[in-house]
Amino acid sequence: MYTLVTDEIALVPKQIPDSHKKKIEEWMGVKVIQTNIGGSILLGSLICANSNGMILPHLVRDEELEIIKSAVEDLNLMVMDTKRTAYGNLILANDYGAVVDPRLKRSEIERIEETLNVEVVPCQIAGLPYVGSLATATNKGVMAHPLIKDEEQRTLESVLKVNVGVGTINCGVPYIATGLVGNSRAAIAGSLTTGPEMFMIGQALGVVD
Repeated sequence: MYTLVTDEIALVPKQIPDSHKKKIEEWMGVKVIQTNIGGSILLGSLICANSNGMILPHLVRDEELEIIKSAVEDLNLMVMDTKRTAYGNLILANDYGAVVDPRLKRSEIERIEETLNVEVVPCQIAGLPYVGSLATATNKGVMAHPLIKDEEQRTLESVLKVNVGVGTINCGVPYIATGLVGNSRAAIAGSLTTGPEMFMIGQALGVVD
């Protein structure tokens, strides 16, 4: 909920300790950008991104946007002029595709496609619409809610072009993105995540030998 990670960058709150910032840089091999969004530290819930672009809510402040622009000049940035704010919860994306909350308007989907430069398909996970909170996607795999339906899993694998694994985080929590971020190099899970859960995460995201 507090961090956004791609293969190129990580966005973290201003309040994060320097020691945590350095660990993210080392583990995930990314450039770390420190900012809040609309003054909030819930970056993972508010933003969605891949290596091509970033979707931000209308409440992002000018100074926050400038921090991001100055750090990643070649990234497409789209501020969505809608009442919706939690685009990190509404979009699940990697560099190959994206699935989104079916309640999004066609005009919103078109802007997401243009910004992330991937195919975007409406989809649910476990019969629920807020797909970004129910799974974590990288360019190597997806970790999804354990009650994902077969047809939903097939859609994710077709659109995101990676295999989908299922499981929980933080000792049984099925809302995967509330406690897991990852990219092609590494994954970071919440402190309550058990050993068996970590094993399933590593298998799903392809970050174990």
